[in-house]
Amino acid sequence: MDEQHTSRSSGRRTLRLMVKSRVQSRVVFVDLLDISEGGCRIKGGAGFARIGDRVTMKVAGVQAPLGRIVWVEDRIAGVAFEGEMHPAVLDHLCASILPDLQDDTPKSRRI
Repeated sequence: MDEQHTSRSSGRRTLRLMVKSRVQSRVVFVDLLDISEGGCRIKGGAGFARIGDRVTMKVAGVQAPLGRIVWVEDRIAGVAFEGEMHPAVLDHLCASILPDLQDDTPKSRRI
């Protein structure tokens, strides 16, 4: 499935974080490229996932909803969550993982 034709109900947030996940019953380390309330985009090794595979993952200590692989292109896959992540949880994740991107003030000038 072409990534541009995937419908989503909420905006993506970039994270760029390696997470330990399970694809089917295998433990897989993947790069979390972005996340939204309804899913995420991950990158793994060649052949790490197939359409329909079930995915679980923890992101910075937060258990993401159970997901399913909905598209795969080379080493990148789209995950649709069976539930949704609350927007406040996403705000917390993004603020705690990427604090320096939230504030462009040089560190030496922060109070």
